[in-house]
Amino acid sequence: MTVEAVETGGSRPVVENRRTSPVWCHTEWDPLEEVIVGIVDEAHFPPWHAALPPVLPADQHDTFRRDAGKPFPPEAVAAANQELDEFVHILESEGVTVRRPEPIPQNVPYRTLDWSSTGMYAAMPRDVLLVVGDEIIECPTAWRSRYYETLAYRPLLKEYFRGGARWSAGPKPELKDEQYDSTWADPGEDGPRRLVVTEFEPTFDAADFTRCGRDIIAQMSNVTNAFGIEWLSRHLGDDYRIHVFEFDDAHPMHIDATLVPMAPGKVLINPERVRRVPDLFKGWDVIHAPKPIIPDSHPLYMTSKWINMNILMLDEERVVVERQDEPMISLLKNFGFTPIPCNFRNFNSFGGSFHCATLDVRRRGALRSYF
Repeated sequence: MTVEAVETGGSRPVVENRRTSPVWCHTEWDPLEEVIVGIVDEAHFPPWHAALPPVLPADQHDTFRRDAGKPFPPEAVAAANQELDEFVHILESEGVTVRRPEPIPQNVPYRTLDWSSTGMYAAMPRDVLLVVGDEIIECPTAWRSRYYETLAYRPLLKEYFRGGARWSAGPKPELKDEQYDSTWADPGEDGPRRLVVTEFEPTFDAADFTRCGRDIIAQMSNVTNAFGIEWLSRHLGDDYRIHVFEFDDAHPMHIDATLVPMAPGKVLINPERVRRVPDLFKGWDVIHAPKPIIPDSHPLYMTSKWINMNILMLDEERVVVERQDEPMISLLKNFGFTPIPCNFRNFNSFGGSFHCATLDVRRRGALRSYF
């Protein structure tokens, strides 16, 4: 892709795209033009493994042990599929091009030299793929059940590459036993943070990063280690600055239910996890997310109720939000946003919401600094 540097009076030039690229994204809020929406077809419980207890809700451990390798309840899959169809319809009605991955068998055993597993799903492209500029990066995920998940997106990756996008992949991890802390024990909500992934080799999920132009916010978590963050920093080069923050989360996995930049100068935070807003956001409007209202009776297999923060910005004003989350809808309206309600609570059961379920492939905008 051809680019042009435009001087703006700042310390670094703004990089504009001279020719349309199939992949082009620098922020979480530039106008969305094309997006990948995940699927729950073939969704299976992952085999039980040491990487699961640190992040699963405590009341789901027995379920995952009992149903390891089995399909998710068919009624849950059907309900989530119905909501995904509604979501796709809304996006297309708002002028966004929607692409979908190809279903792949998730119950077929595979093995490396050291271990064997089956898959999980292709529901959360935000976890396994990272778009920065005109590049799409396959992530070296820490869950063995996600080892081949990007194969569901391979036809799209080849298409984007042939259209001029850059396509790369992090080092494919071996995921040997040395990758995990075999002595891990739950520190409790008030205990010291303890992560299950070691620094044996680089691993990271894309959902532990959030983009603000030249500045990328990151956290270490139970799937993202310092080795992985360092690999990504070197890979992206001097055009980007990765800022690593630690939040008050005893079971961290993915940053997009903790700190969500919504527009230049506006950031949504989890008031229980972000006790002190990073100095980087000094001068920004800080929006405290309302307490989640998901009822206790609703199953959440792989996430906390704070998944209500997992919104998707279509631009600096329009934002997709769960239809039943009236406190969030009211809050966003009060801060000048235009909420677009969509039923998604049944999809929430699978471990994510609108941000997790999508990969913004192309947003109209330039590479610039916001801090």
